[in-house]
Amino acid sequence: MSIETTRAQPTPHATRRIGLSLAPQTRLFAAFFLYSFSLGGIFPRLGDLQRAMGIAEGALGLALIGTAVGTLISLTFAGRILDRVGYRPALLGLTPLLALVFALASFASGPLLLFIALVPAGLCIGAIEVIVNLEADRIEHQSGRRIMNRAHAFWSFGFFGAGLIGAGLSQAGLSPQAHLLLMVPLVLASTLLLLGRYEAAPHRSGAHAGAAARFARPTWPILVLVALTLSALVLEGAGAEWSAIYMRDVFGSAPFVAGSAVAIGALTQAVTRFFADRFVERFSPVGVARVLLLVLGAGALMVFAAPSGAVALLGFAVMGVGTSAIFPLAMSAAAQRTDRPAATNVAALAQISFVAFLLGPPLLGFVAEHWGIRWSFGLGLPLVALSWWAAGSLRSNPAPTPR
Repeated sequence: MSIETTRAQPTPHATRRIGLSLAPQTRLFAAFFLYSFSLGGIFPRLGDLQRAMGIAEGALGLALIGTAVGTLISLTFAGRILDRVGYRPALLGLTPLLALVFALASFASGPLLLFIALVPAGLCIGAIEVIVNLEADRIEHQSGRRIMNRAHAFWSFGFFGAGLIGAGLSQAGLSPQAHLLLMVPLVLASTLLLLGRYEAAPHRSGAHAGAAARFARPTWPILVLVALTLSALVLEGAGAEWSAIYMRDVFGSAPFVAGSAVAIGALTQAVTRFFADRFVERFSPVGVARVLLLVLGAGALMVFAAPSGAVALLGFAVMGVGTSAIFPLAMSAAAQRTDRPAATNVAALAQISFVAFLLGPPLLGFVAEHWGIRWSFGLGLPLVALSWWAAGSLRSNPAPTPR
């Protein structure tokens, strides 16, 4: 049975669900927020975990690949599994579980244990990624208005909130373990309150009716979309994983300032995403993507050559603007293709693109260790040129139409 079957549609028992009664679009935004809030807490504490384990950037980067491994496995096989389990129980269970897995991972005493502990986090991430992006596309199709960028704005708001809390608790001297354990009941309660009555939206009319493939093999059009997202995801991931360590090691910044580098990029990304849909409708996906890629390149160059901490923070903020709408635009293009089930195309794009977000930055740890941490951001500039070329693939992306 395909993910695009009626099993994903609302059931008559929705009225007895717990939690707030929210509009589907509002509930979708809450799902994106809680998803990133669950995974974002660990990033401003990576410097603390690095020092506690007494390891260099290269070893930390290898350990972080555990998340990418789990994500790749999950995105590859998520379609069939989610079809059997159902979107509702998967989303309600995996969101707080993701926060718990990261909390347990923070107790790892060395890079190998951290790698192993992060694999289950990746498994959760991959499944949630498919659910929320397909839900965004279906609601977008029903309403006839673009909401994908706005949905991803709430992902960024969640990451910003998690980063700001992490920066503050780091400055206050609270251990990463205590901090991340406190996140678990907060995420659990918020999930029940905001998503308790969630039911998956009906699938698109005219969508591919075949069964989802067991392996989400990327086609050539999907690979071009991957090239489009590569620079944004690698530099976004580099900002998430290395910005706090960059500020600490290059400028000797205090814990709160260093942790704020993680949050500031997420904030500017969130604000830009929130208003991006109207610009996409007015100026076309290709035009918006190419302007944002120019901004992204400028931000990466600022971070690479920053003479002071203030300029570096400004660079991270500019990078946040540049990364904002690239991935949502590609996700919309993948979901709207009719050559295969939408779930298969979304998973095929996500399994490569999102792993680039998780795998690329850890590998940049070796660059930081041997060439200096500035080069972890400088090496993203050639990827911006690649993405500029691939942006032309968005020309065939149709605007959503009402059912």
